[in-house]
Amino acid sequence: MSANLDVWDAWPLADALGRPIDWRGGELWFALAVNRLDDPEQRHHLARIHHFHRIENHFEHIGQTLPDAISPGARQWSGSARYEDGTVTLYFTATGHQGDNSLSYHQRIFSTITTLEMDGDFGKWSTPNEVVAADGQIYRPANENKGQPGKIKAFRDPSHYRDSKGRNFILFTGSSAAQPSAHDGLIGLAVAEDGHQYSPLPPLVSAIGVNNELERPHIVEHDGRLYLFWSTQRGVFAPGIEAPTGLYGAVADHLEGPWTFLNGHGLVVGNPVNRPTQAYSWWVLPNLTVASFVDYWGPEDHGVSEDISRRARFGGTFAPFLQIALEGDRARLVDKE
Repeated sequence: MSANLDVWDAWPLADALGRPIDWRGGELWFALAVNRLDDPEQRHHLARIHHFHRIENHFEHIGQTLPDAISPGARQWSGSARYEDGTVTLYFTATGHQGDNSLSYHQRIFSTITTLEMDGDFGKWSTPNEVVAADGQIYRPANENKGQPGKIKAFRDPSHYRDSKGRNFILFTGSSAAQPSAHDGLIGLAVAEDGHQYSPLPPLVSAIGVNNELERPHIVEHDGRLYLFWSTQRGVFAPGIEAPTGLYGAVADHLEGPWTFLNGHGLVVGNPVNRPTQAYSWWVLPNLTVASFVDYWGPEDHGVSEDISRRARFGGTFAPFLQIALEGDRARLVDKE
């Protein structure tokens, strides 16, 4: 997609139902991006949200989305975006604090709004508003100063959901405050109180003792039911649990549940055994096409140093879109050929 950028964790500008809006003969997408680095793992410490014009399977980079001057964090991590009546609301994770060079893993959830012309670009973004905070009772604050990928605690990845009653919610990746442990991942939920501030609700999914990170959760409505999807990696499961990096999901008739894991175990799309890290960060659209990014696409080469191997194997671009099918509590990958 770009010779100069590493790109990952993408989401579209969508309507209240999650459908990408039409824009300039295509769609407007957001993703995390940085200038290419010798070690791709360093991208997490420099991440910014960028936006892209998608026409069919081609993505054109437009630029960085938010001015650094208004960002409350030192970095920006994943979120979601909604468009209504000419207004864009961008939900995102602020990581660290503005001016913080210590690379802390503090995570907070913000929103900011602007206008968008169908034949133009964004207007001025509003001062970001912290829409929901970890309460310390259900959700553990993600305020660690140091950590390692996959082991840090989470309060991030906000995705907006509006139910059939017109109620607005935010789903997010969380960690348990009630039962803290090395593997205490949650899919968190918060409800809008006045349209701008959200109050925490009990989690939709708890992985206490099973998994540390249920990342980028989002809901798709299909055939009158709710389908909840998230991404997770093989290395964040608790010891003794063998499961692939992949897209996982559950289904329910109501937001309050009960939720049933798809396919009996939750796995919808898994990376192949011989390419266990080839893709990540799946995002399911209402038409059941699935976006992701090319991660470490090839087998590990133990004959070279790890940092050189990572750069050689890292894709850092949009992956080909997949197509899935849903039938009740079953999900399968559709062969598009």
